[in-house]
Amino acid sequence: MEQNTITELKPVDLNGYASGSLSGEVDSLFKDQCENWTLARDNFSALKTVENKIFESANLNFIVQFNPSRIRSSAAKVSKDGKEFEHNYMILVNPFPIFDKHLTIPDTDHTDQRIRERVGDMLSLANKLTDYVLFYNGPKCGASAPDHMHFQAGNKGFMPLERDFDALNDGLEVLLKEKDEVKITTLTGIPARTFIFRSESREAINRQFKEFYDSFAAMVPDEAEPMMNILAMKKGKEYILIVFPRKLHRPSQFFAEGDDNLLISPASVDLGGVFITPQEKDFKKIKLSDINDIIRQITINNDMFDALCKAL
Repeated sequence: MEQNTITELKPVDLNGYASGSLSGEVDSLFKDQCENWTLARDNFSALKTVENKIFESANLNFIVQFNPSRIRSSAAKVSKDGKEFEHNYMILVNPFPIFDKHLTIPDTDHTDQRIRERVGDMLSLANKLTDYVLFYNGPKCGASAPDHMHFQAGNKGFMPLERDFDALNDGLEVLLKEKDEVKITTLTGIPARTFIFRSESREAINRQFKEFYDSFAAMVPDEAEPMMNILAMKKGKEYILIVFPRKLHRPSQFFAEGDDNLLISPASVDLGGVFITPQEKDFKKIKLSDINDIIRQITINNDMFDALCKAL
């Protein structure tokens, strides 16, 4: 008889796992959920038949995914039980997936979505889940639960920015600063302005990110948190943190009437190269020019980018 229950990994003591060693437990979690949780099983099964189309560009290609289940995406449940590790996280299967393997990783305490003191945790999770890209959506940057701290993770090899990262670096990566074992770079020739932190030292990236965060926060004093989306991953011995500073929650197309309307509220995955369209009308009519325009609207302009570079 089907249990139809939500199973979860116990709270994660990130110090208790070697690099990559959570992957086996996560695979078991997926197997269990897709056998015993109807919602997860149905939506992961439906993911095999979602429509995708690819827009090729000179540098970063974009995938557009028609995924109607994402219009019902909601926050995962959490438990209060478990050991403490700085902040305590649960690893849950996301029942409204974009990726073949899609996780939600909430804090077991109910606290606001804020990244300044959590980026070290994000990098630790990337180190334990080496088959995944971790991502963080700010409270006004696509977070499904802005009042509850959480990360998400998806399997590597799906987002074009992650999949083609090494190739993009060869021709587009520009060094902005090198300090304290960290290289801070940007990628030119793609629609979004980025700051990329690269180092074999998680602690060094944590320190440099906090300096960046504080500089950005000083420029937008009325915001509870400077707007940003973040991707984190481990490649070999190197930690990579990709930050997309933003200036808008949603583009003009989201609020437009009639044929000009596109119900798209971009977050980390969209900026990573996979635009999610929960409505078929948007999937059919969206063009590469729309994607480029939306990204340029929501991310910082050249003047703010230059100011942040100087603040580094």
